[in-house]
Amino acid sequence: ECVAAEDPGYSYETTETAWHVLTDFLLPAVVGTDFDAPERVLEPAAWVRGHAMAKAAVEMAAWDLDARARGVSLAERLGGERERVPVGVSVGLQPDDETLLDRVATYVAEGYARIKIKIKPGRDAPMLRRVREAFPDVALMADANSAYTLADLDVLRALDDLDLMMIEQPLAHDDVLDHARLQAELATPICLDESVRSLHDARLALELGACRIVNIKPGRVGGLASALAIAGFCRARGVPVWCGGMLESGVGRAHNVALASTAGFTLPGDISASRRYWEEDIVEPEFTVEDGTMAVPREPGIGVRPRRDRIDALTVRTVTLRG
Repeated sequence: ECVAAEDPGYSYETTETAWHVLTDFLLPAVVGTDFDAPERVLEPAAWVRGHAMAKAAVEMAAWDLDARARGVSLAERLGGERERVPVGVSVGLQPDDETLLDRVATYVAEGYARIKIKIKPGRDAPMLRRVREAFPDVALMADANSAYTLADLDVLRALDDLDLMMIEQPLAHDDVLDHARLQAELATPICLDESVRSLHDARLALELGACRIVNIKPGRVGGLASALAIAGFCRARGVPVWCGGMLESGVGRAHNVALASTAGFTLPGDISASRRYWEEDIVEPEFTVEDGTMAVPREPGIGVRPRRDRIDALTVRTVTLRG
């Protein structure tokens, strides 16, 4: 599954660019070839620059195939040992505080281990203060989606009083230096998301002091091998990481759960239940949350079965490639 969105708001990759890169370049290069390790499946297409999400779709499918061939779960293949992983949920910008409080109450009742709340200028500290007052013991974090600049330092400092786990991506995705300056001024840990697209980016961010936590989305960083490398690097330096999510179906969610079961992922990830976004998922069994955790599938490969009927009903375009 490729996690690129329809529009380029999060990344320059979109469903259209990913389809183009996958069907015209990546898949023709690898279909019909043999590979001895999933992380090497894209070697025939090594000349393709960028397009991490498209590449991740191929690489992660190779991990699934490799795990199935070995008769083990993807989690086991990645070295995961947890049977259940703690999960959190993301709450988007709401029209008013009352709606937000109702939404948070719903997710707290559903047992999510951590609540992430989107913020922007004008909808930040006062709003979060109301949430904190209503839920004094709930693990809360804020996600700014690059909505601020260093000129907003006083606003961001006000968040230090709210006992937040972290502030995610407060500044521009390509401004690691200013994130380092901001982190030096804040008590609340900064978590980087869009700024970390590779192991090199993670090394740069940590060496500059630009963050104290890292969100790892396997699609954003080019696949599971890169995700594991970043997690290992952070773990060696005592930096917590967690598994982020895009708008995945159960196929992508299964990969995320397997990744989150590995040792480096110590904080609840953005891995919500299937019903959080879908009336009906395209896999069975669907993913559910119980007591703030999600079960790690233990069947071979991703551990859930794609529903051909659902996929056929939703398909709008197909292409057949043969090696």
